[in-house]
Amino acid sequence: MNVQVKLTPTLSLFQIVFLGLAWMTPMIYFSIYGIAYESSAGMLTQAYLTAFVAIMFTAYSYGQMSKAHSSSGSAYSYVKKSIHPYLGFLVGWALLLDYLFSPIIACLTFGIYMHAQFPAIPSYLWMIGINLLITLVNLRGASFSANLSKWFVLIQMGFIALFCTLLYRDLTSISEPLAPLLQHEIPFTTILTGASMICFSFLGFDSITTMSEETKNASKTIPRAIAIIIGIAIVLYVVPSYLTQLAFPNPIPFANIDSAGLEIVKMVGGAMLGSVFIIVLLFAIFTQGISSVSSVSRLLLVMGRESILPERIFGYVHPKLKTPAVNILVVGMVSMLALVIRLDTAIKFVNFGALTAFFFVNLSVIGHFYIKERNRTVKGTLTYFVLPGAGACVIGYLFLLLSKDALIMGLVWLLIGVLYQAYRNPDTLKLILQRNKSYSIEKSKSTP
Repeated sequence: MNVQVKLTPTLSLFQIVFLGLAWMTPMIYFSIYGIAYESSAGMLTQAYLTAFVAIMFTAYSYGQMSKAHSSSGSAYSYVKKSIHPYLGFLVGWALLLDYLFSPIIACLTFGIYMHAQFPAIPSYLWMIGINLLITLVNLRGASFSANLSKWFVLIQMGFIALFCTLLYRDLTSISEPLAPLLQHEIPFTTILTGASMICFSFLGFDSITTMSEETKNASKTIPRAIAIIIGIAIVLYVVPSYLTQLAFPNPIPFANIDSAGLEIVKMVGGAMLGSVFIIVLLFAIFTQGISSVSSVSRLLLVMGRESILPERIFGYVHPKLKTPAVNILVVGMVSMLALVIRLDTAIKFVNFGALTAFFFVNLSVIGHFYIKERNRTVKGTLTYFVLPGAGACVIGYLFLLLSKDALIMGLVWLLIGVLYQAYRNPDTLKLILQRNKSYSIEKSKSTP
């Protein structure tokens, strides 16, 4: 093992943008169409706009923290350095849910849609094949992955443009163009529930913060990339949602919620567009898998280098490939869980981890700039307290809208993390408990 080997900053602004978009996967709009449609009662336009408002505040906070800390640990590093190391560990542990289950979702969706198109071939064969290919590509390095992702992302954007064009062509007359936005029959709480699920569609802008150490001039490049990614995403999601609601104003009875995206595509463009969809989806899931494995392997690397996870395994960088090769192989093995887990369960895990990280990144801005650096001018209060505070409140509310089983599964995962940390570093937990006990004693003494 050569722990002195470091990651090399080679990625440009547009390479980072395409890696983020690849992780986000514009075609995820179709991959989770059924689940999003069901959870929002068909009000996808409102749900995406609501999710965008929530994500916009958090994206701002990620941009601010990426300027302050250029390490590759994402929310884990931000919370650890701005609030408390132990809380940083718990946030990083929750974030692992997001990042570890994203490659699983890539394998699952690939297997589901390919099996729907080719029923004779079992879905598990597709899942195993795509997982092996994603692993091999990631071993080649970040620059290779970014350059490959660029073309596949452009293909996805082209397909969405074609889908919207066909939708618009079929709209012979639009008597109520604002109908998708002004619908009041569905309770807003239902739209918020849909938004909490749809937040998954925007994940990707945060993943690029794990690539900071491989990015040129990261303190400027990462915030710019985040803004570009969020701007592109909202257009790619809202436009097809709006046009679809105009074209199909009544509830759509899907035969299979998991593959509803393919059904809506065939409704719009027939079997021919459905065949094109499968090809583009292959590219989309492939690039999403590449980018998500890149992100989680870098997060594991940071946690390994800091001995949060076993350093000998997770802190290793291959001397020739300049990639965290062992981590990539570990993620590949974990991704085999796609063979035994349901798609909606995997998405719930991801949403729990993502919303937890988003909530605490907003608090990190307050902790770093407003409390530690005491930037409390009028502008500083707005920039470093009001905006991230609003983001924390919105994300916190969406978090509470997660399903009961998602919350239970996430809390069990956090409990495992607490037990793991207590086993690895028992003195750390004892110190935290002693500090809390001392604080309680001092507080009781000061109380008349």
